[in-house]
Amino acid sequence: MPTQHIQGLLVLDKPGGITSREAVDLALRWFPPGTRVGHTGTLDPLATGVLVLCLGSATRLTEYVQDMTKTYRAGVCLGARSDTDDADGRVVPADVAVPPVRIALEEGLRGFIGEIEQVPPAYSAAKVSGRRAYDLARRGRDVTLAARRVRIHSIDLLVYDYPHLEIDVRCGKGTYIRSLARDLGERLGCGGYVATLRRTRVGPFRVEDAVSLEAEATAAYAMLLPIAAAVRDLPSVALADALLPRLRQGQGVAADASSASAVAVFDSRGCLVAVARFDAANRLLRPEKVFAPE
Repeated sequence: MPTQHIQGLLVLDKPGGITSREAVDLALRWFPPGTRVGHTGTLDPLATGVLVLCLGSATRLTEYVQDMTKTYRAGVCLGARSDTDDADGRVVPADVAVPPVRIALEEGLRGFIGEIEQVPPAYSAAKVSGRRAYDLARRGRDVTLAARRVRIHSIDLLVYDYPHLEIDVRCGKGTYIRSLARDLGERLGCGGYVATLRRTRVGPFRVEDAVSLEAEATAAYAMLLPIAAAVRDLPSVALADALLPRLRQGQGVAADASSASAVAVFDSRGCLVAVARFDAANRLLRPEKVFAPE
């Protein structure tokens, strides 16, 4: 298959023990040299699960997948702290006289639901003065990261058998489950860190539908999704085919839209043509990203 024809999304089930970048490099063996591939949200080496890859022209749509809601299954260990906030770091047991009771745990978890201020882990890809925090932390530098506003939609407590608990977390972009485990442990006064982590869903992309890195290339090709899957959360509009040449040339096209945010534009066959912005003053769709026919 010619390189220029390879485009779309591939849902990968990332294994533990490797970085997201290493997972992408391993997936590249399925495709011809020169194929552009990027991922849409870093998973720590300890973490497994959904890693959405964008191939070819779909790499221009990564931001829309990154904005999708994520779901994680996390195993948290209370009664200890880790310098990386997970089991890959240096773990130090805490002195806990009385383990937290379940009702206190449930109340603590409820306090994290909604929009919250969250400080990323020191060992994270967050930047400090233009440098990755984990690079500074590994060099023994003190890392002070500013709190960020994130949204946690829900937290379901699945298992609690001190010091172990399992939770299911549905959250928005930029949420660190390691920070959630750390902050929960501090709120309970006993410390805590992530022992296991699996991302089970990103938007509509489920781990049950993901391809393993152990699969053959034919299986990977069979599971490629159209580039339109990346914009499923955007409002959409279908244009008459006669208007498409103008749009593809970067010209505004008369249309009605209900949102001034990004709009996914489709042709009569249901193929993605462009991502555009609606100019309400002139009642025009103005293209921002234009795609060749699939």
